[in-house]
Amino acid sequence: MGIKAFLSKPYAKYIHQKVLSSARNAVKHQNEIFFTLIGAAKNTLFGIDHQFDKIKTYEDFKNRVPVRDYEQLKPYIDKTVAGQSDILWPGKPLYLCKTSGTTSGTKYIPLTKASMPNHINSAKEALLCYIALTGKSSFVDGKMIFLQGSPALNNQNGIPIGRLSGIVAHHVPKYLQKNRMPGYHTNCIEDWETKVRAIADETLKEDMRLISGIPSWVQMYFEILIEKSRKNTISEIFPQFSLFVYGGVNYEPYRPRFEKLIGKKIDSIELYPASEGFIAYQDTQDEPGMLLTVNSGIFYEFIPADEFFKENPTRISLKDVELNKNYAIVLSTNAGMWAYNIGDTVKFVSLNPYRLIVTGRIKHYTSAFGEHVIAEEVEYAMQEALKECGGEVIEFTLAPQVTPQQGELPFHEWFIEFNQLPSDIDRFKKVLENAMCKKNIYYNDLIKGNVLQNLKISLLGKNAFNEYMKSQGKLGGQNKVPRLSNDRKIAQGLEVYKIKTI
Repeated sequence: MGIKAFLSKPYAKYIHQKVLSSARNAVKHQNEIFFTLIGAAKNTLFGIDHQFDKIKTYEDFKNRVPVRDYEQLKPYIDKTVAGQSDILWPGKPLYLCKTSGTTSGTKYIPLTKASMPNHINSAKEALLCYIALTGKSSFVDGKMIFLQGSPALNNQNGIPIGRLSGIVAHHVPKYLQKNRMPGYHTNCIEDWETKVRAIADETLKEDMRLISGIPSWVQMYFEILIEKSRKNTISEIFPQFSLFVYGGVNYEPYRPRFEKLIGKKIDSIELYPASEGFIAYQDTQDEPGMLLTVNSGIFYEFIPADEFFKENPTRISLKDVELNKNYAIVLSTNAGMWAYNIGDTVKFVSLNPYRLIVTGRIKHYTSAFGEHVIAEEVEYAMQEALKECGGEVIEFTLAPQVTPQQGELPFHEWFIEFNQLPSDIDRFKKVLENAMCKKNIYYNDLIKGNVLQNLKISLLGKNAFNEYMKSQGKLGGQNKVPRLSNDRKIAQGLEVYKIKTI
């Protein structure tokens, strides 16, 4: 055991105890953060406009500060981007995080000196909790890779601008810099395919022990490594690779393919970072869900997902959330994002401590026939089908077909790129359908009532999703294929890659 791995264990135990203490006092910390945020921003333009000096309770806050999305908050953000001070938060931001929006084009999310520790410390806490609870720390002595966006920053009105992962790369602790890969110049390559191949070349002979990234892009990296090395598995290339850290999508549909690529089962840690704040992370290998970061500069609100588009939806703080109920998550942060709808839906799987899972996006659903299918349901159905029928999935998405051929009923169309087909694709389709009916009663009623015909699977050719994402200018980085949609936009882009429809 190396010196870093040895020293990490007592430090991990210390941090883990602090995390437990925060988790036990979650509501207390949330109340404290609420009043700290209001007090700090009362003299900003936003604070003055919304009479922060008169806010004495959470009810006051709800009455004065409506829930907003990016477009609604944009007039304040535009002033911030223009270099004005004291708009959403005292002073100017430390950085502007550049991210892509589906309706807003490029978005700029402020990161402040007060908010940066949330982004840095949360990932560190996740790793230290893992060490404290498993006793496994050898990965600290080897090389680590984070597949991410470019760390190169631009400057606008005196404020550095870049992708979140690139910004965070500038704050990696010095004691980890020698372990971290790839090198700066490789990380700055803009073309994703060129970049991943360069990363593979750079890391092929290294002692990689921790690998992190969005599963679909890590899968690409693994396949290139195997191609270049002429080995059969990643564990032959990196014998001491022991920990996979991921975020952004549900890992379970990818797991069978990953375990085949790696050649063995390894531990994994799920993270829930967003440009607006690092929301949660997996703190244990034994319990489902991710631990909410309750004492890290973010005040959380929740709106029941089935009420979100109503005129006056229920809006609650952490103390009133319920188990197994879908909520749209709303943030107010020490970067000045006030009652901000980040677009995600979550479900609490534990209230002591507060652990959640991400169930989808509030705008990503399929409800062309009133069924309101969400990402959690399609991912469950896919997992059930893979578990029962085998096969390896590269990627998939679902879209409604409301204008089928004459004489046919409408249906749900699943676009699936398999690495390995199930032995019986018809049985796979049936299990997928049954799991969907089990998970969503409205869909079940539509099938039984002959409003919809059974789902169809459109098999896609090799690299279909990568080619589609490249055509949209969204290959790599933090970009992800939506699991489902309520229109045919993505479906139309994938039509060209169809091999067969079942």
